[in-house]
Formats: sequence, structure tokens, C-alpha cells
Amino acid sequence: MAQAPSPNPQPAARDEEKLNRVLDIPLDITVELGRSRVSLRHLLSLGPGSVVELDKEAGEPLDIMVNGQLLARGEAVVVNDRFGVRITDIVNPAERVARLR
Repeated sequence: MAQAPSPNPQPAARDEEKLNRVLDIPLDITVELGRSRVSLRHLLSLGPGSVVELDKEAGEPLDIMVNGQLLARGEAVVVNDRFGVRITDIVNPAERVARLR
């Protein structure tokens, strides 16, 4: 006697369907050159040609943030006269979890 097909998809198919639902969620990616803390007085005095010193040394990797959370590090590149970033290191999951605390 033939067995009727199961009305529920296989577990692997359900997992793939769940994954496909989240793959199109838009995420904000930012690349951070560095940070600086300035007074409001200093901020208001800035103009064309002003320089703001950042907390990173020249040549240090850039932080690649996804929705405000560090995901990777990379280096600046130029692609067809536009800036880009080449990923050089992915932050390991344990480090990402530690940063959330």
C-alpha cells in the first residue's frame, strides 16, 4: 500500500524557507574611519579646510558596522572612481556577542 505524502514539508525545506524570508531584509552598512569627541564650541567653529583628529592611526583597519554592530574590518579601496572597502577580517561570533554586553 502506497504511503500518502506528508502534508508538512521536510525539516530542511522548512529551514530553507525560513532563511529565504530573512535574506531580503535591508541592513545598514557603515564604514567607520574613526571617532572623535569635540565640544560644541569646536564643532561650531569647523568649516571648509578644518581637520578633525580621529582616534585611529593612519593605515589601521576600518570598522565595518552592520546596523551599528561591528561585523568586520577592512581597508579603503577605489573602484571606478568611487570609494569602497575590501573586507580583510570578519569578527568572530564570540567577539560580536561580547560587544553586545
